[in-house]
This record gives sequence, C-alpha cells and structure tokens, in this order.
Amino acid sequence: GETRGLGGIFFDDQNDREPEKLFEFAKDAVNHVLPAYGPIIEKHKNDEFTQQQKEWQLMRRGRYVEFNLVYDRGTVFGLKTGGRIESILMSLPETARWEYNHIPVEGTPEYDLIDACKNPREWL
Repeated sequence: GETRGLGGIFFDDQNDREPEKLFEFAKDAVNHVLPAYGPIIEKHKNDEFTQQQKEWQLMRRGRYVEFNLVYDRGTVFGLKTGGRIESILMSLPETARWEYNHIPVEGTPEYDLIDACKNPREWL
C-alpha cells in the first residue's frame, strides 16, 4: 500500500469523545499548524519549478483522486447514498494526471517520496 502523502492530521472515529473536547482539540491543532506551516510557505512561495516537477505534481494529484473516489469512506458513502455528485467532485483537484504503473527513478526526490509513502514511520 501507499499513504496519501506525508504529514497531516486525521481525527475521525472520535464518536466516543465529548464534543467540547473535540472542538478544543481542533482549535489547538489549527492554532499550532498555522504558525508552523506559514514560514514554510513564505520560504518557498517564489521557488521555480521544472516541467518535470509539474508533471509529478499532477501525477500525485491523480493518486489523490484515485484514493478519494475509490477508498475514502466519506466519498464512498456519499456515492452509495445518492449524494450530490457535484458536491463530491468539488473536493477533487482541478487538474490531475495518470500514468500506468509509473515508477520514479531510484535516487530522485520523487522516488524518495514514494518510498516514504510506502514505508511510513511513526513520528511520535
């Protein structure tokens, strides 16, 4: 298998928690993620990229689309229960790309990303 990406936070399956505690958790997460992520965006907002890097970005988006339409519980639930297709598709990227059985060249940043997605580690 392969994870959707690196990092991020998902906290579904929390029905056994008190709503107030979940809300506090969500607020705390937002209040810590934004100050940490902002400097990264600021540092790289003007970085240039190659056409090959853009194509890689589109392929990663394609993998996200695949996951979202095939495996995501919320999307699958919406599709099976007659949800509005337009609303479901709004979560997808505007552009994406697929290549059959694409395997990045070993030693490239793209290869390293896929390796990390296939072999996740526990950060805490």
